[in-house]
Amino acid sequence: MHIANPIYDVVFKYMLEDNKVAKLFLSAIIGEEITELEFGAQERTVEIQIPVREGVPLTVCRLDFSAKIKTEKGFNTVIIELQKAKYLADLMRFRRYLGLHYQSVDNTSDDKQERARQIYCIYFLDYGMDLPPRPVLKVNYTVQDVYTGDEFPASGEFVSGLHHCLWIVQIKQLKQKRRNDLEKILSIFDQSNLTDSTKHILNVDNESFPEEYGQIIRRLRKAMEDQKTRRNMELEDEIIKEIQDKERQIEEMSKTIADNAKIISTLSDQNESLAKELDELKKKYELN
Repeated sequence: MHIANPIYDVVFKYMLEDNKVAKLFLSAIIGEEITELEFGAQERTVEIQIPVREGVPLTVCRLDFSAKIKTEKGFNTVIIELQKAKYLADLMRFRRYLGLHYQSVDNTSDDKQERARQIYCIYFLDYGMDLPPRPVLKVNYTVQDVYTGDEFPASGEFVSGLHHCLWIVQIKQLKQKRRNDLEKILSIFDQSNLTDSTKHILNVDNESFPEEYGQIIRRLRKAMEDQKTRRNMELEDEIIKEIQDKERQIEEMSKTIADNAKIISTLSDQNESLAKELDELKKKYELN
């Protein structure tokens, strides 16, 4: 089945703006049942433009949610921070934004704003990193006796309030072989399924896609048929091309500067050599 390519920010947002689809998708990633889901109180989606180098913007897609999760003991409310980046990102940016969640008094679960909600971070990365070559990685904290090494359940308000759970989806590691339902769901990001040169459309194996998650496929098919979304995908292509062109220009300028620096260094060495020869000639002339 043909669907719009969610590697594009506009399609990714379109998919998750459907509440039912967002609950299905995020529940599959975190492995917990989300019963209620709301976009962040202040803003639904944000695009941050940060210079990679001077004059070169880097666009990061960011969405925040408040989620009510069903647990064995009842229900728990968490903050879900989701970011998707196409290019090598500065780790400090992720830290700064995460820090805003820790500081915000809105991210609490009681009227006195004293009980912190746990934070779940989900990062979709479309570039290589120094991480294990796996499609989805989960990073979680442990509680350990320093002396014996014994581990205990990492539960409780104190621990969960000061640590966050992290899921990393490495888009380039998504392969044809799907080991579980989550990897089958994430096949919607597999760029080997491109159908045309524009990279706008993917061909997903609808038969192998988990039936209970069919709403995700239907939402992406609807995005493909939406003319506004298609136009915005073309606009995103233009922005990406402009970024890449500027990157190439900067690389060429850097190479030229490096070459000129070598020339200057060589001329400087030659100048020093000539100066030494001149001094020797002066001394010889004075002696004579």
